[in-house]
Amino acid sequence: MTLFFTYIIAGLAVAMPVGAITVEMTKQGLKNGFMHGWVVGLGGMTIDFFLILALYLGLASILQLPFIQIPMWLIGAVFLLLIGYDSIKNADKDITLSGEKPNKSLWSTYRNGFLVAISPGNIVFWLSVFGAVLTNSYNAAEPTNFLVIAAGVLTGILLHDIGLLTIVATTRKVMSHSMIKGFSIIAGLVLMGFAGYFVYQFFVAITGVI
Repeated sequence: MTLFFTYIIAGLAVAMPVGAITVEMTKQGLKNGFMHGWVVGLGGMTIDFFLILALYLGLASILQLPFIQIPMWLIGAVFLLLIGYDSIKNADKDITLSGEKPNKSLWSTYRNGFLVAISPGNIVFWLSVFGAVLTNSYNAAEPTNFLVIAAGVLTGILLHDIGLLTIVATTRKVMSHSMIKGFSIIAGLVLMGFAGYFVYQFFVAITGVI
């Protein structure tokens, strides 16, 4: 239980920094309600689980090789740029105010979260975060402890998502259509900002290799 609760805290720490998933989750929560925002988080957690599994199996070291990692930053930038552009372009679409039934399917929302999380640049970023938090414990832990560690981290991320979306769902009740549209545009610009950060990391990595 001590190990489990320790990694719940680790999961919360990993989820706290504002990233592309948080932005997309908040946007969908405002546009379509709690469930849609949460499903974005579940899409992201699907990738989180596979990243934890990759660390456990030692695959993370392969993904962090320069000749693999460098192009991943650039591909990730393209992913986020396209998602950010789509957020701005469709800012006034699929908006349902509090009390209205969303038209957007939960599957399409889950897919959005999955695509943001699977962005190669995002994977590189989270591998470094998970690696810093978990690698030492993986070396020391028994194989049977993996499920406890993974469950703790994912529970921490889940608690963060529920807490964030509870705030979003409460805020949504007092927001108008135009306010939600404005936030969707801002979210798109932030996602494009993350794309710019990935491009910067690409050039930093290139400079370090040359």
